[in-house]
Amino acid sequence: MASAYIPSENSIIEPDAIVDTPEKYENTVLYREGDISREDKGSGETIVFTLVIPAYNEENRIGPLLSELNCRETEYIFICDGNDGTATEIKRWGTLHQEISLRCIEYPTRIGKGRAVCEGLSFVKTRFAGYMDADGSTSCSQMAKLFQELKGNDAIIGSRWLAGAKITRSQGFLRRFESRIFNLAIRLLFGLPYQDTQCGAKVFRRDALDTVLPEIVSKGFEFDVELLWRLKRKGYRICEYPIEWNNRGDSRVRGPDAISMMGNLIKLRLGWGRG
Repeated sequence: MASAYIPSENSIIEPDAIVDTPEKYENTVLYREGDISREDKGSGETIVFTLVIPAYNEENRIGPLLSELNCRETEYIFICDGNDGTATEIKRWGTLHQEISLRCIEYPTRIGKGRAVCEGLSFVKTRFAGYMDADGSTSCSQMAKLFQELKGNDAIIGSRWLAGAKITRSQGFLRRFESRIFNLAIRLLFGLPYQDTQCGAKVFRRDALDTVLPEIVSKGFEFDVELLWRLKRKGYRICEYPIEWNNRGDSRVRGPDAISMMGNLIKLRLGWGRG
């Protein structure tokens, strides 16, 4: 079983805040800080947002994102599967900011973006959840705006290609060209009408996620496409929202990853994947 970090007596913990780690997390290390919930004055329901943040070898880039974690209505779940000091930095920050609900789950080997997000989402207790990139290319304030747009929708996905999007620092020409070719292929294969399936900023209603997550087979960067495809097939309302985005460089998507991603998506569409 995983070892659990026990918060100090000053942490704000709900009675069920410490979650027993299931056997599948035998090789993970679970760290948890305070859990804070707020009450919605209109409905009387407890509202807590959850953001899952996969963090593969982000030690040198995680600092700016951590400094943005200031929303007491949000729980932040980091999934660390690299071999650097990312988890150590997150734990250190959490110890100094115990007013923020933060969890860090470590894996000894790389498990891929798709599996990392799915594992993080399996811990979600809130009505609304999403995920974002650890490099801070999308800010926490932008994620808050996406959550606000969930009224009347089941999923909101950030888009760098819609009118109104603000790109502070764009990708190089080749990456943008590859992105458009990939988007065209996804439209042809899956019939998805979205301009940007790969932006790392996405939020959902948890009840919608719960219906499709058990069917997900993608473990890598192709996860985003499969998730949107399965949601759309079940009739959920998905809307794009123009995002403010800043290219941080040093992309985790390498040449072999891109080839594997497209190959796995073709297999999925041909029915070689489950579902």
